[in-house]
Amino acid sequence: MTQASAVHTRCPAGLLAAIRTATARRADWAQTAALVAAQLRLHLPGPDILTAGEREGSPEGYVCHTLHTEPDGSFSVCALVWQPGQRTPVHDHVTWCVVGVLQGAEDEQLLALRDGGTALEEVGRNVNLPGDVAGFAPPGDIHRVTNQGDDVAISVHVYGADIGRLGSSVRRTYDLPVVARAR
Repeated sequence: MTQASAVHTRCPAGLLAAIRTATARRADWAQTAALVAAQLRLHLPGPDILTAGEREGSPEGYVCHTLHTEPDGSFSVCALVWQPGQRTPVHDHVTWCVVGVLQGAEDEQLLALRDGGTALEEVGRNVNLPGDVAGFAPPGDIHRVTNQGDDVAISVHVYGADIGRLGSSVRRTYDLPVVARAR
């Protein structure tokens, strides 16, 4: 992933106010992800939140544009841009995350540790289209995201941390075999 330079805020005021209201409830991570997801559904921006150049992405890998970091570090809003065929490694996160797709389609493979942590099992799969919003929180947040479409995909991610300070929302990547799903 290529990290674009951070900008203090490029988010609509209504979206930021809604996220602040949701996070101010001081709920646990799973509940906070659900609360923020509900607000993002109501305030999901369009792809024009990015410049035309930013919407092109990079052939070197998906790009993360930081749109806002809350001054107290409680959340960050980023836009990820994926050219066709680009994908993340299998990973989990340092905190809760909410994703809203603005353009294109993102194929998400959901995975879980098995065999005492020596293998992964696919436990679900989602194709997220424009307007789709989902939230999740550790533990149980292992996944891989791929742009399997023919066009650029763009999504907004809200993370419960200062991503500029951390450098990434990824806690750990996994290079483990994927075993057949238990029936």
